[in-house]
Amino acid sequence: MTAYAEAVSGIRPKMRRAIIMVQDLVMVLVSVALSLTLSQSRLSFDAFSSGGLACWAVIVLAAHLLFRTSGLYNTVWRFASTPDFFNILKGCGSLTVVLYLAAVTFRSFYQPVSGLNERQFIVFFLVSFTIISAPRLYYRFLRDGASWRILRRAPGDAPIKQALFIGRLSEADVIVRFTRTAQPAEYAIAGIMATESDAPLGTQIQGVPVVALRPRLVEVLEEYVKGTENLDLLIFGKGIEREIEDYAELVRVARHSGIAVVQFSGLSELGQGGKLVLDAVEMETIMRRSAVATDTTRIGAFVGGKRVLVTGGAGSIGRVLVKRALELGAEAVLVADNSEFGIFQLDQLIDEKDRDRLTSRIVDVTDKPHMMRLVGEFKPAIIFHAAALKHVPLLEENWEAAIETNVFGTLACAEVAAECGVPQFLLISSDKAVDPTSVLGVTKRAAEQIVSSLHETHAAPSLIHAGGLNGHQAGAHHAVGAHRPGTKFIAVRFGNVFGSNGSVATVFQAQIEAGGPVTITDRRMTRYFMTVAEAVDLVIMSAADAEQRQGSDDYAIYMLDMGKPVPILEVGETMIRMAGKSPYTDIAIRFTGIRPGEKLHETLHGENEEVVKLDIAKLFGLRSDVVEWPRIEAALPALVAAMNDRDKAAALAILAGLYRVEQGIGGAPEQTAPKTVGQIG
Repeated sequence: MTAYAEAVSGIRPKMRRAIIMVQDLVMVLVSVALSLTLSQSRLSFDAFSSGGLACWAVIVLAAHLLFRTSGLYNTVWRFASTPDFFNILKGCGSLTVVLYLAAVTFRSFYQPVSGLNERQFIVFFLVSFTIISAPRLYYRFLRDGASWRILRRAPGDAPIKQALFIGRLSEADVIVRFTRTAQPAEYAIAGIMATESDAPLGTQIQGVPVVALRPRLVEVLEEYVKGTENLDLLIFGKGIEREIEDYAELVRVARHSGIAVVQFSGLSELGQGGKLVLDAVEMETIMRRSAVATDTTRIGAFVGGKRVLVTGGAGSIGRVLVKRALELGAEAVLVADNSEFGIFQLDQLIDEKDRDRLTSRIVDVTDKPHMMRLVGEFKPAIIFHAAALKHVPLLEENWEAAIETNVFGTLACAEVAAECGVPQFLLISSDKAVDPTSVLGVTKRAAEQIVSSLHETHAAPSLIHAGGLNGHQAGAHHAVGAHRPGTKFIAVRFGNVFGSNGSVATVFQAQIEAGGPVTITDRRMTRYFMTVAEAVDLVIMSAADAEQRQGSDDYAIYMLDMGKPVPILEVGETMIRMAGKSPYTDIAIRFTGIRPGEKLHETLHGENEEVVKLDIAKLFGLRSDVVEWPRIEAALPALVAAMNDRDKAAALAILAGLYRVEQGIGGAPEQTAPKTVGQIG
């Protein structure tokens, strides 16, 4: 781009508008002089006399007022088009008529003026329109000349989506090349908005101009969406959400204007050609955390060649665990889930090339005999236990199901792992387990204690399991006679993940699509959030780290670094904006009050837990109070009896006792359970 266009781009909008106004007025005066010169007119008065200067002033004032009222300054030069040139035509025509009438009036009532006739005014109109339009046309040509060629569609051509790309120039080069060579063509890049602040503005990459740099990305995008109707798509570069602060605002501006938003994630090789892989921009990407690149080599070495079992593999987290294990080269993956439809959906998500390594079984994790058969036949090297019930208010009413699945389901799977000699068992836990105030929290805390206690013994003593809740009598399950020691038991604790079934993101999305209102329990409520992909990689990293640890350097519980808590109100407001609407105006927000079992703020560790920093980014070890296995074993028959009696208070009191230990870390006194736990129900 020339220095002229680059200089204009760098000026602030208000200053740029003032300069354009002055430039237009100068052009008007030049037009007057040129029209008189071209028509060889000789005025009867001196142009620089007091009367002549007064005429110039009147012309300037009239031009400014007429140009403003004709809408000449309500457009952006870059998008000068037919309506904008009509405004120039209207302004110049109006000015010509006004000046002609003024000249006729002055000549008729005051004094004759020679050298002026209709010919001069016609020439003035043509000259003024030309030289006022020229800078706008030239500027747009310099900025978007290449884009015009791209946007030009021949009759009969298939519709091609016109796109802006926001990202690094190196990626832009790849994307432009692939969009040009793709057959059939799907996208055409009309402009590049570079995230490098030192990129050369106005230069071209394969004929596509660089139209914006940081920090003016939002401003330029707003100009684009106001100035053209041909833009269909906004493409973000890979990982850009972690590099630019205006990411969410760019998404908002695009969606508010009806422009689709996608993110470049790589290339898919198809035969002799290739295809761009563009993923939808989800809420988990918009409400971003500062993520750290995963050590793919390490988790790949851990999972590669192993046989992996994922309980709850058709759920939100389990589904991503399954896909990731396949991507990392697992020899085979077995999914155990009781949802037929969930397994069907999972099968649709798996690439054809990976389906021969995936096996799915419909099974309830509390059905120990069935799980024994599966594990015995499959012989996994690791079990990721993601099966759980996790909806806080719903489980307050369905507390028996919560205990059956979250406590006894974990117990059954852990027992199977020990008896079948599975080298590693990993429980997916929750921040609700910290100082629990809900049925969900209490059951997840009990599950953590089961796993932690087994971690300490590295074996499974005589485990007891209830036969079910449908009128079954409590009874001791057969003792594990010749179990195989050495199973490594660990738990991984983290907070909410975006996009999981029943999460605030999915609930808010449905409410927004229905037109509102978005319901939030309390404007002060906060939660930890993490993307599913990042959480899954860190879960696998926890298992890889635990495999190498022994003795005092070992940890039964790992904790993920979730960053700072995010206000739920902020999540709701952001999602509304991302849908192209305004909070409180287009979509109402209603506060409903805290529901049973909910907290205003969650924590990732208790006061009596020691957080140990590891040499792995975003991952910590936890040293927590551990209940000895005999105490857990003794509590289980009483828990089964309370469930058979449908005595919620007694059942929760027993579970609460499983994390109220007599000695804390380093001999600390017994910790008192939160009063709200014993009062649930």
